[in-house]
Amino acid sequence: MSVTDDAPTRERVATSILEHGPSTAAALAEGLGLTAAAVRRHLEQLLADGVVRQREPRALAGRGRGRPAKVFMITDAGRDTFAHAYDDLAADALRFLRESGGDEAVAAFARRRMREFAGRYRSLVEQADPADRPGALAEALSADGYAASVGSTPAGEQICQHHCPVAHVAGEFPQLCEAETEMFAELLDTHVQRLATIAHGDGVCTTHLPAARPTQSTQSTNALHTERVSP
Repeated sequence: MSVTDDAPTRERVATSILEHGPSTAAALAEGLGLTAAAVRRHLEQLLADGVVRQREPRALAGRGRGRPAKVFMITDAGRDTFAHAYDDLAADALRFLRESGGDEAVAAFARRRMREFAGRYRSLVEQADPADRPGALAEALSADGYAASVGSTPAGEQICQHHCPVAHVAGEFPQLCEAETEMFAELLDTHVQRLATIAHGDGVCTTHLPAARPTQSTQSTNALHTERVSP
């Protein structure tokens, strides 16, 4: 099989790592329906090309018997191989805006940009059941190239964006990330907290959504039930 023939499958391997975060060769083989040997061959080429790098899994490093499985993650150069919505021209335009109007002008631009996104996302989010709205937002973000997913934690949920089309620009202009966080809070009608961003060197943009609290009516019903069953 030629290198050209291998390219689409190698791109699938890289895309899987981009979308799901650091992955072992075994997990990639299972998720993509490939043999372990095929995945290792593609990973070796991706390593040589600087698209991915490998490290010890944090949870397993130094523990147990035998050598822990390596995990593979996308490099900054690897992210550059995926399409970016903004280039040097966008950064130059924002620099000019900052010089002429200050940081508030950049923030105003970022908020207006997010209003356009919110206008497209709102109906998709509002049509979903409340519990499914983070997932609906993640799907909308993925359609715009953010490779987003939702995960659960004891404290609530997290929206994880494994790719950021504007990461290079947002690294210099954090107002873009701040406006996006405000949009999440507005669409989901809850307080959210940005925990990590690709623009600042993290592997994934992570936004925490607190666990839903019982409504007043639910609390009253529970209290009434408690009174009825109390001896």
